[in-house]
Amino acid sequence: PEDQADKLLLASWGLPRAVLEKYHSLGVVQMFEWQAECLMLGQVLEGKNLVYSAPTSAGKTLVAELLILKRVLETRKKALLILPFVSVAKEKKCYLQ
Repeated sequence: PEDQADKLLLASWGLPRAVLEKYHSLGVVQMFEWQAECLMLGQVLEGKNLVYSAPTSAGKTLVAELLILKRVLETRKKALLILPFVSVAKEKKCYLQ
């Protein structure tokens, strides 16, 4: 995002309206500062690697989803999201559709 004050708003990251509406319907309008910092590190948005760690339920998945969504939409290529449990995979499948 051009304006640092808006970096926490999902709408500032160039996501399509349908994606933003889905996140908004789930109550996700903005992210934590550490999540935005992850997205702004180095060349992460250009496809470079990112390793980050946070406690359970801290918001790690949102960072991964935003990176995957932006990359898929910009490159028109497929992405592979590996999840640790079948229940989580089923949940994400419904969520991301």
